[in-house]
Amino acid sequence: MKTSLKLLLCSMFICAMSCKDAQLEKNITMYSNVWDEVINKGNLELINDTNFDANITLVSSPENVVGIEAFKAYYSNFTNGFSDIEFTIENIFGQGDNIMKQWNFKGTNTGEFFGMPATGNTVDLSGVTLVKMKDGKIAREQDFMDNMQFMQQLGIVSSPENVEIIDGMYKAFAKGDIPNVLSALDPNIVWNEAENFPYADNNPYIGPDAVLNGVFARVGGDWDNFTLVDLKLHDMSNNYVLATGRYQGKYKKNGASINAQMSHLWQLKDGKAISFQQMVDTKHVSEAINK
Repeated sequence: MKTSLKLLLCSMFICAMSCKDAQLEKNITMYSNVWDEVINKGNLELINDTNFDANITLVSSPENVVGIEAFKAYYSNFTNGFSDIEFTIENIFGQGDNIMKQWNFKGTNTGEFFGMPATGNTVDLSGVTLVKMKDGKIAREQDFMDNMQFMQQLGIVSSPENVEIIDGMYKAFAKGDIPNVLSALDPNIVWNEAENFPYADNNPYIGPDAVLNGVFARVGGDWDNFTLVDLKLHDMSNNYVLATGRYQGKYKKNGASINAQMSHLWQLKDGKAISFQQMVDTKHVSEAINK
């Protein structure tokens, strides 16, 4: 009799565990399919009371996103703000009503994103989400990711390496290491000299070779001891760096010297300079050249 009772209890325990495992597997399958449809296919209508608890909560700062309509509106920023989306659940597992997923999100910011205009930048972001299920529905989520990296990839927050990259270019130029300067330029850099500056005649210069032949070679041929002094670099938003200082040098044809105020506005992407705009006291330079 005792043996039969033990067997019965054991059987009931195994059955209960098996049912829990089956429910967990069902939850994971439903969860994975829903998010694949929502993010990769833009099917926001699946954020409904069939798949989500009425009080679905996204744990967030400064305040949580609560309720199906608010949840749908929140994720519409991703489906409308990005194209070429690739959302991948790289690993997912759980225990009971708790699920954890590791994910990766790729896309191009071609639409408005939380009120911010499109930057055209691509993002490649990984993170982890903790999920709470309730009665077979998604009840709570909390995302963990590197938000600073996300903002930097979008171009909303500048990369902390930008100033260092531009500083390295100026130091290389000062040493006459032009190959190192050119290596920091994007293959399709758009380079503009200041209007009325001697080398603005072929604006814009597209690509490092055009900059080398149209600007650097001409500077070297026209000037002695052409240098930048009092150089200061200013980190700006949207991956811009502003350089301020003065040009000094002696014009070879007449020996006239310049000490002209200048500024350079650089924009970077993926560690390369993609645009350059020069501003300079062109009147001072012109007077020196025409002496």
